Amino acid sequence: MDEVKQQKRGTTKKRDDYLEGPEYFMAVAFLSAQRSKDPSSQVGACIVKENKIVGIGYNRMPNGCDDDLLPWSRCAEDRLDTKYPYVCHAELNAIMNKNSADVKDCTMYVALFPCNECAKLIIQAGIREVIYLSDKYHDTLEVVASRRLLDMAGVKCKQFEPKRTEIVINFNSINDNNPQKRCRTSSPVGGAAAAAASAAQSDDCDRK
Repeated sequence: MDEVKQQKRGTTKKRDDYLEGPEYFMAVAFLSAQRSKDPSSQVGACIVKENKIVGIGYNRMPNGCDDDLLPWSRCAEDRLDTKYPYVCHAELNAIMNKNSADVKDCTMYVALFPCNECAKLIIQAGIREVIYLSDKYHDTLEVVASRRLLDMAGVKCKQFEPKRTEIVINFNSINDNNPQKRCRTSSPVGGAAAAAASAAQSDDCDRK
């Protein structure tokens, strides 16, 4: 019986190198970060509920504020001449961009461990877990305060451990004409009927 099922399914097996859920969601956060105009730090966030994306955001200036007129500097004699009083972090924008009624009990995937201001938003929004990639600002006052708040509120924080160092998006891959991906069938039906059946199946496979 198993041999019959195997013959019906054919010998083609599913891919082994597909993106698993956590990798996919973190990759979406990183892809979103590419929308950021910040010259020094591009950060993205992705909010997930029951394995479905319900919010995406990246660091940017507020809506309606001209990002050509506001500063992008990290350092200046006057703090008002830096980006920090103005820029909206990825976590804030992901929450504001939600496509569901709320983000309660959701998980947030984010490139950097959230700052204290974003921690407040995460707690107030009801997000229950934060999965971050980098904690490079671990010892700063903002992140120390953030950890304290998140811990007190019972928000789980876990560092993401990637299975691969990079994910490449190749727009040309959809046009790959690898002959191994085409269907090749054999049929006991002879003559024109066999040729027509083979051509129809090959054409159908090439469209997918």
